Amino acid sequence: MLTERQKNVLKLIVEEFVRTAEPVGSRSLSKKLQFSPATIRNDMADLEEEGFLEKTHSSSGRVPSEKGYHYYVETLMQEGIETDIDMTLIDDLFDKDMNRDETIQRAMNLLSQLTNYTSLALGPSAQNSRVKKIELIPLYGDMSVLLVVTNLGHVESKNITLPKATDTEELKHIMHILNDILYDVPISQVSQKLQYEVNHKKIKELLAYNKQIIDAFLDAFTRFTQSKFYLSGQSNMLYQPEFKDLDRVRELMNFFEQNDILRLVEHTDNNGLTVRIGKENQISAMKDCSVVMVPYEVEEGEKGTIAVVGPTRMEYRKVIPLLQYLAAHLSKL
Repeated sequence: MLTERQKNVLKLIVEEFVRTAEPVGSRSLSKKLQFSPATIRNDMADLEEEGFLEKTHSSSGRVPSEKGYHYYVETLMQEGIETDIDMTLIDDLFDKDMNRDETIQRAMNLLSQLTNYTSLALGPSAQNSRVKKIELIPLYGDMSVLLVVTNLGHVESKNITLPKATDTEELKHIMHILNDILYDVPISQVSQKLQYEVNHKKIKELLAYNKQIIDAFLDAFTRFTQSKFYLSGQSNMLYQPEFKDLDRVRELMNFFEQNDILRLVEHTDNNGLTVRIGKENQISAMKDCSVVMVPYEVEEGEKGTIAVVGPTRMEYRKVIPLLQYLAAHLSKL
């Protein structure tokens, strides 16, 4: 159990380190807390022994540990959370006439600009939607667009490449069969349903002549089930003091370029805020990063997540209320 003075010492160390990226010493704290440097040093030693602080090799000062950051976020910061960001910037964004995907992407761009960190989002997934009708619209050459109308009134689309010289009448026949067997099937189960039908039932006889067409449809529906992903501000991490080492930067940038980054936000606490600090992310490239995530839910229970990735020395007081405010707006989409 921390004393009030120890809480104040820890709070000031976190906020000073976030501001300067330099280890914090007892002398600077004593001036703010009106206690002697010796008293502050004793508190800092106790906090270090309890695992809230760490001592660096280059200085006699202390820096927060992952445990210290968590205590700050969960306890100390809540006593006066605030942000100096003008929230009308977010209000103005949602006043514009844009579709949902464009709104989410612009929101991520704004979020990265306001925080100077990397922002990302998983858009509302179509996995819980059910197929009502599918259509194939020719574009040019062998390119077409597969349109899927769902029970939620959404129209999902994916480009599809058909075999050259595909017979038009045969294609109409296939579309008729697909509409028959896929009606009211959840989009997340379409690929499984198609595989079953190809191997066992109604469209097995088409396989010998139209395997490429069926494979194209399977690929398109597989991509339907993948959550839409938005990313902005990757280069912001290059300006953080923690990432001056080229090998560390290269590892982080490679990670951002891979779809594996989705693992960061796939298991957000649906009840609200999730904060993962340092090694809690269980990913080597993220060992010096924090990820703050907030879920949002739009019509008919469709869910998404927005997140900010920054150094463990993150401005939590700024990021958390901003994310929560933005998530509340996204829930109205």
